[in-house]
Amino acid sequence: MAKAFASQGDLADKKITFSEIGEGLYAFTAEGDPNSGVIIGDDSVMIVEAQATPRLAQKVIDCVRRVTDKPISHVVLTHYHAVRVLGASAFNAPQVIMSEDTRNMVAERGQEDWDSEFQRFPRLFQGHESIPGLTWPTTTFRAKMTVWLGRRRVDLIQLGRAHTAGDTVIHVPDQNVMFTGDIVEAHSACYCGDGHFNEWGATLEAIRAYDLAAIAPGRGDAVIGQQAVNGALDRTKDFVQSTYQPVARVAARNGTLKEAWDACRAACDPKFKDYAIYEHCLPFNVARAYDEARGIHHPRIWTAQRDLDMWAALQG
Repeated sequence: MAKAFASQGDLADKKITFSEIGEGLYAFTAEGDPNSGVIIGDDSVMIVEAQATPRLAQKVIDCVRRVTDKPISHVVLTHYHAVRVLGASAFNAPQVIMSEDTRNMVAERGQEDWDSEFQRFPRLFQGHESIPGLTWPTTTFRAKMTVWLGRRRVDLIQLGRAHTAGDTVIHVPDQNVMFTGDIVEAHSACYCGDGHFNEWGATLEAIRAYDLAAIAPGRGDAVIGQQAVNGALDRTKDFVQSTYQPVARVAARNGTLKEAWDACRAACDPKFKDYAIYEHCLPFNVARAYDEARGIHHPRIWTAQRDLDMWAALQG
């Protein structure tokens, strides 16, 4: 019998940090678990990323209420993954916003992703019985959208494909701070199972062009200061390239998925094995890199059964 996914044994609660990364801007982080962001405007609050369940979303709300009593008016979702979106109902926000590409992915694969992620990472679905169903937006956009929270401008932008085909970043110009979703990680593995390896680097460079004062990444601690931001971008790019290149070489000679896995481990373990969720991400990253290297440009849908079949193939 194949051993369990690494994430199925990750049952310990993580320490929550709620840090100010700009005036009225906060990062909710939890030692490599999915982050959320908070943007406080003149009269209301925008939340970036909703967590996996309403129970986990309440932890974000509790932190918000320590710093403001303004109502939560908007929830923005950077992409469609279940651990990011299924807690949205807890915020009771009149506006739930995602890119049109992300909405299309919810329609195409949202339920399958929910079932798959629930099997892979049970700890992140505390209180799953309170999830009312798939999260659908009230508003979608293409390319760019601006939301005004009173006088505070917030830009929602699609800078390119990376972690998914629908990735959105949220930029607050008055502080030059960006919430990047899982395009950027801080000392945490990138999950690339639905990614676009050959476009990810260009999207990172589009973020770099903003010369940001701080970022709230998808996972890991907030990154403050231009030097630290550039370092996080560099490490994320290195992670993506170091994953893809050895796998692509195996695929080019018609090697097996198991051979691609071994080649990726040889390249990545020395640099990244201490990163959060590294062992969890690696099999899915290798499978997606192997597909992309063989010309499968639209990521195949992960299902609970496909997860198990892939994992079994890598144990052989």
